[in-house]
Amino acid sequence: MNLLARLPRFRTLRARLTFGLVVLLAVSCAAVGVAAVVELNGFLTQRLDEQLAQVGTRFPESLEHHGKPPNDHDGDERADTRRMATGTFGARLVHGTVTHKGLIRSGDLSVDLNVALTARDTARLGRVPVDGRPHTVELSTLGDYRVVATPGHDGDVLMAGLSLEPVEATVHRLELVAGVVFGLALATAGVTGALWVRWSLRPLGRVTATATRVSELPLASGEVALPPRAPDADPHSEVGQVAAALNGMLGHVEDALTKRHASEERLRRFAADASHELRTPVASIRGHSELALLHPGPVPPEVTRALERIAAESSRMGLMVDDLLLLARLDAGRPLERGPVDLTRLVLDAVTDARAAGPGHRWTLDLPEDPVTVPGDAHRLQQVLANLLANARLHTPVGTTVTVTLETRPGAALLSVHDDGPGIPGDLRSAIFERFTRADHRRRGDASATGAGLGLSIVAAVVEAHQGTVEVESVPGSTTFRVTLPL
Repeated sequence: MNLLARLPRFRTLRARLTFGLVVLLAVSCAAVGVAAVVELNGFLTQRLDEQLAQVGTRFPESLEHHGKPPNDHDGDERADTRRMATGTFGARLVHGTVTHKGLIRSGDLSVDLNVALTARDTARLGRVPVDGRPHTVELSTLGDYRVVATPGHDGDVLMAGLSLEPVEATVHRLELVAGVVFGLALATAGVTGALWVRWSLRPLGRVTATATRVSELPLASGEVALPPRAPDADPHSEVGQVAAALNGMLGHVEDALTKRHASEERLRRFAADASHELRTPVASIRGHSELALLHPGPVPPEVTRALERIAAESSRMGLMVDDLLLLARLDAGRPLERGPVDLTRLVLDAVTDARAAGPGHRWTLDLPEDPVTVPGDAHRLQQVLANLLANARLHTPVGTTVTVTLETRPGAALLSVHDDGPGIPGDLRSAIFERFTRADHRRRGDASATGAGLGLSIVAAVVEAHQGTVEVESVPGSTTFRVTLPL
């Protein structure tokens, strides 16, 4: 489990496929290499055992006669010595003790009888089974040997051995060659496999590019032009099926967006036309009601009361129609006036008007020493300030402290309106900037504050038209509206 956790994690499909290809090839190369090394080692060891069988016991038996004057028998032994391989080892053991030992040196017909054996070497030779079969023994001064122990005629043990050094050298050479060849093969396969996988996944890359371009489009509102569809690929492949599904989905999305945009345009035109057409009759009703109130003759009190209510409601309806017409124009993307606006002066004037309209509230100001100027429409920005302060005045109880702060940050001006009123309920906070959202009775605790629910929606629309942002934070006892405008 820990080993799997330590493996590198590749995030892209291309990297995973390339890594998997290299791993599979590495496992295959390792299996072939191990099999070749094991087979070659076994084959060479078997050939060495055959040579050892030919040596037999002649060499260890001859060790008893070395050092004596040569005779005919010695001549035969020397002839046998010539036919033996260089590095042949012989020993005679009696009761586990080496009594005679010898080694045929390279280029020397005589036998080296002064072979240095340690006590550990002697103990290892003594533990070799006397069964006439080859066994591997490690001698500290000579290296690894294949030895055969055979019982002698005098109750001794005759032991002959051949060095494993040629076998080991050949096997090590094969390991080196296999490692180099397999390493080059893995490197070549890794580079080639990465290029092949990259080429094979090009259709998927085009599908990804199309999906990325679609994800970057603003789909919330307005007319949306979707990018070209993903290129057609083999419909029988997985990538082709994904491309076909994506193209089908984009077609449905484009149809839905087109219908939505057409519906929005119809709604905007209706709101603009209705607001524009309503301004004249509303103004006419208001004028006739005010004219009727100026009649010098006697008028019943009930009629006077009705006329006053007609004038007040027509005035309120006129303001609502103006707000709807403004929102319709902003939704249509009509440009606002652009000029330097002294935001500090607007804040001072707006707070002065708010003090006059809400004397029961405490109004405080926190302004920077230098005037803050932003580009924009002075009339609309004044409307933003008036709506925010009116919202704080109408939806908080008398005695609430309202603090207006203006400060500058790198590249932006930050305007905040804070009050210590009861706060905005959580279910209304997410929809506070939507049209016709009314929270007056919830924040103030009664229904005395009336409004159409368009003030904050106008704030959001005007700030957005100035490439700014507006946000709200509210908890019981603290509500803050923050407006950020680019300098």
